[in-house]
Amino acid sequence: MNDPVLTDINVAAIQMVSSPSVEDNLKQAGELIAQAADLGTKFACLPEYFCFMGTSDRQKFLIKERLGDGPIQDFLANMAAKHGIWIAGGTLPLDCPDPERVFNTSLVYDPDGRLASRYDKIHLFNFKRGTESYDESIAIRPGESVQAIQTPLGRVGLSVCYDLRFPELYRAMGQVDLILVPAAFTYTTGKAHWELLLRARAVENQCYVLAAAQGGHHENGRRTWGHSMLIDPWGEIIDVLPEGPGVVRGTIEAERLTQVRASLPALRHRVL
Repeated sequence: MNDPVLTDINVAAIQMVSSPSVEDNLKQAGELIAQAADLGTKFACLPEYFCFMGTSDRQKFLIKERLGDGPIQDFLANMAAKHGIWIAGGTLPLDCPDPERVFNTSLVYDPDGRLASRYDKIHLFNFKRGTESYDESIAIRPGESVQAIQTPLGRVGLSVCYDLRFPELYRAMGQVDLILVPAAFTYTTGKAHWELLLRARAVENQCYVLAAAQGGHHENGRRTWGHSMLIDPWGEIIDVLPEGPGVVRGTIEAERLTQVRASLPALRHRVL
């Protein structure tokens, strides 16, 4: 068993309704990060595709960056350093060995603006029902490595959107104190399964879950479910925002983690 979190820390999930304009999206993200920081947040998570929601799958190539070089990464590093907080940068398209695809990557920056971790989304969303159809593999190459990072609030597991449906990913992280889920769940799948899956991941891993979502009607015609939320290790929702841009807040409490794990030591009872 890992040690519990080192200290109580305020966290925030930032909800957005991103557009095809990187400039507008970064402006919106910057304002919401500042709002969260002013409220005492020390660890903030942006949603998947926070920087860009285009009108076609391959438009991602127009804004893709190399690791360590590009305006989107500069923005994230500068925001973390300016406000002195940890920032999990939702996702952005990064260059990959396949010239026909990109990685959908989540980058985490520390309060000095230094890159602390990278996670390339492993599971790629595919859905078709009636006229609604999505296939991320058209433009995205899946990642291969499970990632968790040690921070002042404890051990944080990194995941993105569709990963949420695969509990074995979270088991592979080992014991974590917080799971991050930046997402752009569709309205259809989000209405059916978003809260259910988030609460299940919190309960079965006895940890907090911080889910930062896209939430609303986008310029490209897509509608995302929203409902960014923070969930505690007992599966209780601490805060939620149904739709529209905004900030979901709460505190990661070391005592709460210890209490839940002591009263129902399910992690120690694992057999398989």
